[in-house]
Amino acid sequence: MKFQNNWKQKSLENLEKNNWGEVPQDESSIVQRLYQLRKVPLEEFSTDDIRFMIIQETGLSFLVTLALELLKHDLYAEGNYYEGDLLAAVLQVKPENWKGNKELWIEVERLIKDRLDELRDFRPRLHIDNFYAAKFT
Repeated sequence: MKFQNNWKQKSLENLEKNNWGEVPQDESSIVQRLYQLRKVPLEEFSTDDIRFMIIQETGLSFLVTLALELLKHDLYAEGNYYEGDLLAAVLQVKPENWKGNKELWIEVERLIKDRLDELRDFRPRLHIDNFYAAKFT
């Protein structure tokens, strides 16, 4: 997937041209964080911010691209919860949400295909079957 050269310097709001406005009052901390992160330039995201937003299934083309950059260096990259939580988030993306992101699915598959036995034994359990439910090959 091709993005502008400066895409990491932009927020999801800017990239998607979709301003959600201010956080509605009395929202959960999850919704508050989601709204706040949509305004932050992607280059400022931590591993955990990327993990969190992928779990929320928002901005997936941008965030999975960021996640892949990290996972290529460390397949078990860790956010705030446990070793491998970033990969776990990527593998939990709903199969229907990969349909518009086939290139990214293929990149993830390249990362994991030769390590499936190792990944199936990983604890906490990774949702490999969920990922392959969107299989393109």
